[in-house]
Amino acid sequence: MSAARDYGLDDDYQWPRPPEGGWTADDLDELPNLPPHTELIDGSLVFVSPQTRFHMRTIRLLEYALLGQAPDAYDVDREFSVKLDRRNRPEPDVLVYRADADTGPRQTWHHSDSVVLAIEVVSEDSQERDRDVKPRKYALAGIPYYWRVEENEGLPVVYTYELDRATDTYGLTGIHHNRLKLNVPFPLTIDLTVINRRPPVMPPSGLL
Repeated sequence: MSAARDYGLDDDYQWPRPPEGGWTADDLDELPNLPPHTELIDGSLVFVSPQTRFHMRTIRLLEYALLGQAPDAYDVDREFSVKLDRRNRPEPDVLVYRADADTGPRQTWHHSDSVVLAIEVVSEDSQERDRDVKPRKYALAGIPYYWRVEENEGLPVVYTYELDRATDTYGLTGIHHNRLKLNVPFPLTIDLTVINRRPPVMPPSGLL
């Protein structure tokens, strides 16, 4: 099976060829037929491998937990890209951003200035990006908090980082097994052991 078919494209699909100097952040909205969740790192397109069950369920756990506990001043998106600069537009697995930065239903990216927390769930093909490349870029862009999530015996382990604005680098603030309890970016508690439980389903507002 060809790589193109892995992304639902025809075998004869011609992959985009970068211009001199590489792609820009704005190009992601213009290039046709890009696979879902394509990222831009240093002017190069990065294609995402199929998700594992752990990756998908960890994202779901964190998204629901953050949505349930975030103050009204913040909102939460999953797998939504962030424009860091002209040559970098990564897509955190989960992110928390200022609610006043929502520009409407046709918005395709957040500016790094509005992002409060970026979260990456490490997969086999993203280890170097999630452990080194992305946190360095998120820190330089001024995103205050970063979480890296690793798998250990089927459960998530969350490494939490806070930005040192004097050096524009992240400092490790904790390694969290089973339970995550923090006061920043807002008070929150997450039971990491419930990754395989279904989140509660809210009925339509008209039925409440």
